[in-house]
Amino acid sequence: MTEPTRPRPADPYAKKNPFVAERYQRTDVPGFSEARSRLPEPIFPDRPLWSELYWRAWELAWKNVRRPTKDNALPLNYLDASLDGRLRLWDSAACAHYGLYGRRAFDFMGGLSNIYARQHDDGFICREINLADGQDLYHPFDPNGAGPNVEVWAEWRHYRLTGDLARLGQVYWPLLAHHRWLRANRTWQDGLYWATGLSSGMKNQERIPGGMHHHCHWTWVDASMQGLLSASLLANMAMILDSQEMATILDQERIRLQQEINGRLWSEGASFYLDRGPDGAFTSLKSIGAFWGLLTKDLAVGPRLEQFLRHLREEDAFKRAHPVPSLSADSPGYDGTGGRGWQGGVWPALNYMLLQGLRAAGQARQAHQIAVRHLEQVASVFERTDTIWEYYAADESHQGEGARADFVGPSGLSAIAIFLEHIIGLSVDWPQRRVTWNRFFTSEQGYGVHNYPLGADGQLDLWADQERLTVRTSVPFTLELLGEDSTLQTAVRAGESELAL
Repeated sequence: MTEPTRPRPADPYAKKNPFVAERYQRTDVPGFSEARSRLPEPIFPDRPLWSELYWRAWELAWKNVRRPTKDNALPLNYLDASLDGRLRLWDSAACAHYGLYGRRAFDFMGGLSNIYARQHDDGFICREINLADGQDLYHPFDPNGAGPNVEVWAEWRHYRLTGDLARLGQVYWPLLAHHRWLRANRTWQDGLYWATGLSSGMKNQERIPGGMHHHCHWTWVDASMQGLLSASLLANMAMILDSQEMATILDQERIRLQQEINGRLWSEGASFYLDRGPDGAFTSLKSIGAFWGLLTKDLAVGPRLEQFLRHLREEDAFKRAHPVPSLSADSPGYDGTGGRGWQGGVWPALNYMLLQGLRAAGQARQAHQIAVRHLEQVASVFERTDTIWEYYAADESHQGEGARADFVGPSGLSAIAIFLEHIIGLSVDWPQRRVTWNRFFTSEQGYGVHNYPLGADGQLDLWADQERLTVRTSVPFTLELLGEDSTLQTAVRAGESELAL
């Protein structure tokens, strides 16, 4: 696409992007049969179908691994499930959240790294790369060309779960430059963000009239919340990397955005965060995109949190047979039977965002309950079709209308990350050397995980029934065990240990 001629000053932080200069060096990719021994193994005898789904997801992921070509000159191997000749920022960020569990066998961060390698001198990162020639599919002044701003969250989670400080130091610069570009080019005077249906990743969700290809002069709730989350996490990165001045600037931006979003985008009448038009009127559609606000911990606090979360418990809103639909059932245009894409379909990447947001808001139990219902439906469709789909219907047990099969890809989030994190219940903060186990699933047979990765080269086996806990680890850490009515925290040494519950 020909780009309009317009002056674009360089961003000094984009010049520090190390991925731009990286060149491909051929590396071997193990076949799935070899890689399987390096992946975490869920031990979950109560629901064998869920474990079968888990392994099928990894198998499909391995089928979708790609190498760069001479023509596209990308620097790293990557995962691509779309099979339409496009490498997407949205998809690559989604895959990173479960790919980190397979890091001993393959570097699933390659997709994001390839996209960073195409960053422009002014900080712009195109949301889609043409895999035929490695070039941008949109120019910076196209309203559809950038977003959604989700890669900062993916990189932050990668650091917190792996402790990989070296990668954090590399990605900080392109992330910061892109954040600054979005702030300069995708905001209104009040600092809140605009987007389009395409740039938001939810292309046909018509919550803004005529908004598929243009911002329509509206303020977009998901884009604004992603900007807030990006500023907050980049401030955290800056602190870790000893950049106090930038941390202060970003934290001030976070505070301003938090005040503007809470002041302008919360509808008292709907008790929900909504997009807002140039005349001050709110949209009549409630989007799952509003739940990005849970991840920031700055929004929906106090009494407002209960009002906000109530929509997840109401059957005429987001509590459907297969939760959580991309659009609430009481919104105009909702389709729970086919989903019609983002007009009611259940998308694994957005469900994962919601579950992580609930956990961040102290609602881990509610996240677990939604995760169980979601995985039951995904597994039911898998049992009949032997595959994993791009998205699902909310009111019936089948794939969404026009959904693509073998979509692992982002749909691996349901079978892998949601299973490990919200069903089995494991989460890790490795810079703190802490493993948290939310044991909400009731099982007389017990459950756990084998060969779970910790840090750079640590390994964990963890299993418990109603009476005892068995831990085998190659590295020490602090274990926090959370149940319905009890909390246990204990230091775990390398080796094997057993604890009565």
